Amino acid sequence: MIVEERIYTLQAGQAGAYIAAYEAEGLAIQKPILGRMVGYYATEFGPLNQVVHMWAYESLAERTERRARLLADPGWKAYAAKVRPMVITQENKLLMPAPFMRVLWQEQGMP
Repeated sequence: MIVEERIYTLQAGQAGAYIAAYEAEGLAIQKPILGRMVGYYATEFGPLNQVVHMWAYESLAERTERRARLLADPGWKAYAAKVRPMVITQENKLLMPAPFMRVLWQEQGMP
């Protein structure tokens, strides 16, 4: 399993509006397509005005296929056009698990 971390730096004061828009519209579109959300957060200390979310995938190939489906979805395109003006920068990281994580995931019933 791999985890993608996505960090959006937003216009000052827009984190609440961005999260509200995501909860009202984006989540219902994104979750069925991307599947395994690990977490969705807003920063309180350090770099401010950031939203961080993480998604787990079995492989890079699965991530590529799911992201392609999301980007082709008309509802997602419309939603992204609404929130894009709030975003200043976007950073994506692909996180590879430490070897012992597979054992921990299995203990928790995860693949």
